[in-house]
Order: sequence, then structure tokens, then C-alpha cells
Amino acid sequence: MPWAVRWKLWKVSQPPTKATSFVSEPSHTATTCHHPPMVSSTPTIRFCSACGSDRIEWRTPEGDNLPRFVCAACATIHYQNPKVVVGCLPEWQDKVLLCKRAIEPRLGLWTLPAGFLENGETVMAGAIRETLEEADARVVMGDLYTMISLPQISQVYVMFRAALADLDFGPGPESLEVRLFREDEIPWEELAFRTIGRTLRNYFLDRKLGRFPTRVSVLERRAPRPDLAAAA
Repeated sequence: MPWAVRWKLWKVSQPPTKATSFVSEPSHTATTCHHPPMVSSTPTIRFCSACGSDRIEWRTPEGDNLPRFVCAACATIHYQNPKVVVGCLPEWQDKVLLCKRAIEPRLGLWTLPAGFLENGETVMAGAIRETLEEADARVVMGDLYTMISLPQISQVYVMFRAALADLDFGPGPESLEVRLFREDEIPWEELAFRTIGRTLRNYFLDRKLGRFPTRVSVLERRAPRPDLAAAA
């Protein structure tokens, strides 16, 4: 469900209070509420990074159409935007390179080399850097392959195809092990993230089809499994 829709549903569900003013339709004046909705992808800001004040309000600034954290002391608007994760799928003949994570989250599970994009960095440069950091591997970058949105945690995964330049690779500080896998060797049940599983499945399917289109998709939060024991 889009974030803006979740916000509107949350507003409607809340009882009016003296400290909170809600309107069912957009108005020309800024609406104010002092508490942000319970959305995991919206971290709370307690102090203004511009002036240090703790007078932070969660409201829709005038001229905007979404609520933001706004400093009531200096009027600074604290915009929060999705994080971009960049990486690549390194190939060598009929194998792909995976890294076993040495850090949380998902310690001990396998992933493609990837990480958060740095400020001032292009997505391709970030993918090359992450591959070198995590797998000590040098790659020849190919085309953009997958772009996967995770709206519930405000992240976007951007993955490229790449060819290993040589077999001189090994675990970096964030990896326990790095190795090449054929398709029938992939540890599917030990992959760290759903984005990695989707990227690999698309890759092996496209390899069979002989074409590699750019794949754009969304991964929504999984619905909780029913408690079968309680229902019995």
C-alpha cells in the first residue's frame, strides 16, 4: 500500500484531541500533529540538526502534501528519503560470486556484494566499491539488471550484472567467506535477503532464455503466517 494512502488511513482512524488537528481534505494551511504515524520506515527525529531545538513537530508544511518533521523553533523541514542499496551480480563462466556475511543483520547467510550508496557517488561506482570491499574482487561492470523497491523499509535495491576480471578474490572485513556457485549449488535456504533471492532467480531464468532485460519490481512485507497450533 502506498505510503501516502497508509498516512491517510492512519489519520482517519485517530480520535481528535486538543493537541492534534486532522482534516479529511487537503487545505491551504499547514496541518499539525505532534506524533508521527507508526510506520517503521519513518524514524523519529528528536532534535533539530540545524539549531538543536527539541521542538520537533510532525506536520504537513505549507505548500507540501505529505507530513514531515518540522522544527518549530527555526522552521527547518527535515526531509527523509529512501536509502539506495547498490551492488552487482559477479559472473565467471557458469558461476556467480556470493559472500557469506560476517556482520548483522543476517550474520552467516549468503548475499551478493552490495551496500548503501555513499553521498557523492554514482550507483555504478558504489556497486564497484561494495564488490571490492566485501569480496576483494575486481569486476567489469555490465548493464543495470534489477531495481527492487522495498517501500515498507524505504529502500531501493539497484543491482548490475558484472564479469569478474580475475579469480583473485577473498573475504573482506564484512564477509566470512567468498566463493563461486553454479546454479545447482546456490544455498537458497541460506540467502540473507529476499532481494538477493529474487535477483538470482531472475538471473538463472534469463540465462536460460538467453536475454537479460532490466527487471523492475516491488517486494512488499510478507503477511504473518497463521498460528496453526492455536487454531487446532
